[in-house]
Amino acid sequence: MQIRTDSHTADIIAALRKKGTTLAAVSRSAGLSSSTLANALLRPWPKGEWLIADAIDVHPSEIWPSRYYDPHTGKRKERMPRKTVTLSEMVN
Repeated sequence: MQIRTDSHTADIIAALRKKGTTLAAVSRSAGLSSSTLANALLRPWPKGEWLIADAIDVHPSEIWPSRYYDPHTGKRKERMPRKTVTLSEMVN
């Protein structure tokens, strides 16, 4: 089974612009530095992938199929962002 290629970074940025936002704005609205989400464009980072995908109303696997589909079986892998654990939760 052949998996389609990942979206080009320019296409992802253009999709964000069509939604009336930017990568930096999505990053800041998530409480991150304005350049932090750029990491998800270059390397796997589930939290960043989900933030970008949510901003353009698609599942991250539509943007980065190579990160979400097993190349041997063609089945989708579930990759979810890790739950953020607070310090008080770690102590208790």
